[in-house]
Amino acid sequence: MRKIVLFLLSFMAFANTYAQMVNPVKWSSRVAKISDTEYTLVMEGKIDNGWHLYSQYTPQDGGVGAPLPAEFNFTEAKGNYELIGKVIESPYKKQYNDVFEVNEYFFEKKVTFTQKIKVINPNLTTIKATIDYQVCKEACINGDFAFRFTLPNTATAAVPETTVKTDSVPADSSEVAKATVAPQADGAVSKTNKEPEKGLWTIFFLAFLGGFAALLTPCVFPMIPMTVSFFTKQSKTPAQGKRNAIFYGISIIAIYVLLGSLVTGIFGAEALNELSTDVWFNLFFFILLVIFAASFLGAFEIMLPNSWANKVDRQADKGGVVGILFMALALAIVSFSCTGPIVGTLLVESASKGGIAPIVGMLGFSSALALPFMLFAMFPGWMHSLPKSGGWLNTVKVSLGFLELALAFKFLSNADLVLQLHLLEREVFLAIWIAIFGVWGLYLLGKITTPHDSPVTHISVGRLSLALLVLAFTVYMIPGLFGAPLKLISAFPPPQTYSESPTGFFGASAGTSKEGLPEGAKIGEHGIITFTDYAKGFAYAKQVNKPIMLDFTGFACVNCRKMEINVWSDEKVLSVLKNEVVLISLYVDDKRKLPANEQYVSKTTGKEVVTIGNKWTDFIITRYKTNTQPYYVLTDLEEQKLNEPIGYTPDIAEYLAWLKEGISKFK
Repeated sequence: MRKIVLFLLSFMAFANTYAQMVNPVKWSSRVAKISDTEYTLVMEGKIDNGWHLYSQYTPQDGGVGAPLPAEFNFTEAKGNYELIGKVIESPYKKQYNDVFEVNEYFFEKKVTFTQKIKVINPNLTTIKATIDYQVCKEACINGDFAFRFTLPNTATAAVPETTVKTDSVPADSSEVAKATVAPQADGAVSKTNKEPEKGLWTIFFLAFLGGFAALLTPCVFPMIPMTVSFFTKQSKTPAQGKRNAIFYGISIIAIYVLLGSLVTGIFGAEALNELSTDVWFNLFFFILLVIFAASFLGAFEIMLPNSWANKVDRQADKGGVVGILFMALALAIVSFSCTGPIVGTLLVESASKGGIAPIVGMLGFSSALALPFMLFAMFPGWMHSLPKSGGWLNTVKVSLGFLELALAFKFLSNADLVLQLHLLEREVFLAIWIAIFGVWGLYLLGKITTPHDSPVTHISVGRLSLALLVLAFTVYMIPGLFGAPLKLISAFPPPQTYSESPTGFFGASAGTSKEGLPEGAKIGEHGIITFTDYAKGFAYAKQVNKPIMLDFTGFACVNCRKMEINVWSDEKVLSVLKNEVVLISLYVDDKRKLPANEQYVSKTTGKEVVTIGNKWTDFIITRYKTNTQPYYVLTDLEEQKLNEPIGYTPDIAEYLAWLKEGISKFK
């Protein structure tokens, strides 16, 4: 990932040169006559190998960095001609991109767009039209081309569908296309196949750890020796026992992968994409994870109906391949009280990624769960190395309950941040986490017990070590109540500005007073004077004659918080942000309504702009042809870019160099 980031940042430095060298789409146009007054305007593009040109129907609400659709503009139509319907395009390909978290509709090699018109002015001889489009390979090029259609002479064009080929010219001959590398939301910086693969491997690894945790619970671990004993006694030969054990493990994996497939199939990848930023999704899963946590802590057991287990057991007793398959199903049902909450949490996290993530997640989980059953059944002698069942299994289960409870409040925090209710501000969130991890530490030391715990006569070295680690983490979080940045967990709690004391516990830790602030400004992260309204920030920049840094961000943007806490806090970076630029932070997920007289329909996307977040989303798409957060732009007082914008850049030196490069060009 680091190599990709370095490559792309280097690539952006030569973006203008690249724009002059690369023109991956060759356009031509023609006119087909339908009748004396009706014509079809045909626009054809030949696309270089490996490049994708995006359809006009490409979704723009995927939530992160969606590609830009093609847009058409037919000029001087009023009084001269009418458009009949919309532009019709040749069939496109549909593919889910895990980095962008959106379905892409695109063309490869060639594309044809057609538009029917009816001529009103009999003296009309030419029609002009332009197309704005995005074409991507490793980089994305935002191009615009102008077409000039010459209408056939009515007197000589008697045969319908006669075509006259015309040439197309670039809309701006001085600049073929503006090449931009579009940094993706939450740190993704390249639209390549490697990034989706990396994301899926991460999901697999985390799910594998979840499966291993489920294995060490009182519902699953004791079943290992029982299962091994069954295969050892029932198999006539050691070879047969090994074959049966392998099939048993494969059956476990198949059952859970089927569950992941059902989640993907029922909800669909497109619907799953929207979950992570949806308020109701976050509220629902806050409640769900609290229920899971309560179950793990011993309040109740989440179990499937006993009749299911009884029916499956009867099928398993039949033996053979079918019996082994039902044995695997019986394991899934009987252990559900321990595995259910873990499976549910994994499905929540992977489903929000969309695509095949739920399937990959269940593959990772079930692999960790099935592998020990297979190995111990194949090599029974290894059983002697297993620790004996005991109270430690319930300790693992309860510990998972504390983690589930802590994670639940992250979902609640996301909903509160997006709605800007200020019910779960930074101090409250940290106080809750300090309480959760503090009680967990006391539990591990044996000071607190839960309903299913065995009497603790002594504490093992492993349990003591974990207790010390949890309590150390608890102590680490306490200074966060007084304004400490807590860089280790910067992505989880709300930012410092979303708190009861945005400038620190004593109200002045950031060194900036609220008195004398410019109109429309507030004290932002690290005491930086920050505007959240573009017009007011721009006016102030003119007043003080400083360049502008646009910070396209989001309340629930994880990597935005990482940049603010880990990069902006650097002494040199902070000095630049405080003294050499005017910072304007535009929140694209701000759900507050715009006044009725400020609401409008976007000319770029055709969508209604009704909230403040809609306004800034439309702004970034219209002006910068991207929709990614974080996204940083340095501009002069003529609103022209001083250098190429960048996205998530965790390397402090790189980010500082970018700032200085842009500021050095300010006049």
